[in-house]
Amino acid sequence: MSERLQKFLARAGVASRRHAEVLITAGRVSVNNQRVTELGSKVEPSDLVMVDGQLVTVPEHTSWYLLHKPPGVVTTLSDPEGRPTVAGLLEGVEERVFPVGRLDWDAEGALLLTNDGGIAHRLLHPSFEVP
Repeated sequence: MSERLQKFLARAGVASRRHAEVLITAGRVSVNNQRVTELGSKVEPSDLVMVDGQLVTVPEHTSWYLLHKPPGVVTTLSDPEGRPTVAGLLEGVEERVFPVGRLDWDAEGALLLTNDGGIAHRLLHPSFEVP
């Protein structure tokens, strides 16, 4: 079954869908050794997808992590202001995971992280009305 290239890249953990669009339009993505710059391009499961010359594959399994976020940590993977992030609390997690939800900088509590962009999108996007 074919899927849009930016969705494939997001599922593979390369980038968010929006950032994947930037990679595509910048000419950094190739499918079957052909540079792709058009958004909405589709890929098949048998296609060879590369970003900056590196092979991209979708994880074979879905991972979920439950993290206790302490106060004073930002719920993001990188912070331009240099504050501590939840990425710093993921010692030993080698795959790309991202937060499902947000907790304020000064809040503490349970935070889900996953490598499954599709389910995370369904949980976070307001159109799905997940309480």
